[in-house]
Amino acid sequence: MHDYDAAFAAHRDDIPPTFNFGRDVVDAWARDPEKLALIWCDAGGAERRLSFAEVAHDSDRVAAWLASRDVHKGDRVVVMLPRIPEWQIAMVACLKLGAVPIPCITMLTARDVAYRVQHAGALAAITLHAQAHKFEAAAGFKACLGVGDGEPAPGWSDFRDACAHPAAFTAATVAAEDPAIMYYTSGSTGSPKGVLHAARALYAWRDSARHWLTLGEDDLMWCTADTGWSKAGTSILFGPWSQGAAVLFHDGPFDARKRFELIAHHGVSVFCAAATELRRLIREDVSAFDLSRLRLTVSAGESVNPEVLEAWQKRVGVPLLDGYGQTETLMTVLNYPGMALKPGSMGRPLPGLHAVVQDDAGRLALRATRGRLLIRAPHPQLMLGYWRDPERTAEQFIEADGARWFVTGDTVIADEDGYLFYLGRDDDVIGSSGYRIGPQEVENALIEHPAVQESAVIGVPDPERGEIVMAFVVLAPGYSASEALVEELQQHTRELTAPYKYPRRIAFVDDLPKTVSGKIQRKLLRERLREGV
Repeated sequence: MHDYDAAFAAHRDDIPPTFNFGRDVVDAWARDPEKLALIWCDAGGAERRLSFAEVAHDSDRVAAWLASRDVHKGDRVVVMLPRIPEWQIAMVACLKLGAVPIPCITMLTARDVAYRVQHAGALAAITLHAQAHKFEAAAGFKACLGVGDGEPAPGWSDFRDACAHPAAFTAATVAAEDPAIMYYTSGSTGSPKGVLHAARALYAWRDSARHWLTLGEDDLMWCTADTGWSKAGTSILFGPWSQGAAVLFHDGPFDARKRFELIAHHGVSVFCAAATELRRLIREDVSAFDLSRLRLTVSAGESVNPEVLEAWQKRVGVPLLDGYGQTETLMTVLNYPGMALKPGSMGRPLPGLHAVVQDDAGRLALRATRGRLLIRAPHPQLMLGYWRDPERTAEQFIEADGARWFVTGDTVIADEDGYLFYLGRDDDVIGSSGYRIGPQEVENALIEHPAVQESAVIGVPDPERGEIVMAFVVLAPGYSASEALVEELQQHTRELTAPYKYPRRIAFVDDLPKTVSGKIQRKLLRERLREGV
């Protein structure tokens, strides 16, 4: 993109009436039997390379296997796999069938899984054999596939057997407005929400791959996002493969030096990582690595500090472009190659996406104003809605100036040139290391400990993770504050919910600030913390 305004003016939504990502993208690239789709490697040095033809073949077989178990178009399928090629194959198989995959991170607890299965009415599951026990509380599955070594649990089949299923398969016809994928995301109150997207969104997510990632057929993209994040969809699966780019998929713990080794060894051209990772990567000496193929780095999920942007450019020699999006919208405000950058800015709206800032007086503008960020509906990237929650879905939209707008829940500043700068959430969702954590999820876990009478959770700034979870705890009678109790509560929380949600800081207090109706005022807790009270 050499001229942002020209690109915006020239954009036209070209959503086809039907779109099946598996058939219309994966199978289309598979016509070239040699075209590379995926390079996978792990911490132990193992490596696999898959062509689009191989992904097409195996996904057809898995889709046929699911169909033979009475899984149909529209059925929800939990896909809870780590960074292994079976994730892509399983996702594409579901999409070919017209089923609705629900990508989940493997850190979810059995309780987390049970909630998603029951809330979504999921009828099938694909996970590691070693994770099958997390589904024991779920009942009524039509099909269960396990991946990896070991014997399948009772009622489960092996993924390798599904890949060898002999039946022929014809991909489903999926209309643009048909449900296609669902992600669970945390809110400031209540349980996680099921964000349902239509097939049109899977098609439209290529726009950010085109304008922001600038991917082409010769690129190798590496995005380190977890498989349960919506970012994995746009930057590991839908975006790159829509552009014909191959992806690198690494299954292993974070190791800063290893990141650069893999970029150099495989010739990664576009790299995407959360700000938390980048803050650690800029400390590495990269002089020993050949990074000549790397031309662009991007980040999303949390704001990247201007200092990190400058340090990355100086150390690695390529631009680092920050971007903004949500599970409900995916990437919507971005910094683009070729566009003048402003340190700390989210960038400008994606071509074709109309965004405005609504100030406290209700006025709409996109320049020289401060307020909440709105996105004009309809837009192909916008969610269909929250699963089985029409009231909450309706609350996300408002009417203003003769148009319908999606309310992002984020506060921003728009400068005189139309660049947007992120200020924070309207609600209390905590952004930590790229994860979104709902305070009530942590509070619900804490309250189950006998020592906890009440608790309130907020996010507090952290130089490494953006924010960390902090809990304020009112103790039940008979309990006393101690470091031992802090550790006990932290471990208790890890056991009841995903480990990344546990409170890294705990303060014991006598009471919690509340409204007249009894709602906890987390804003006052943040203010007290800043004031040192």
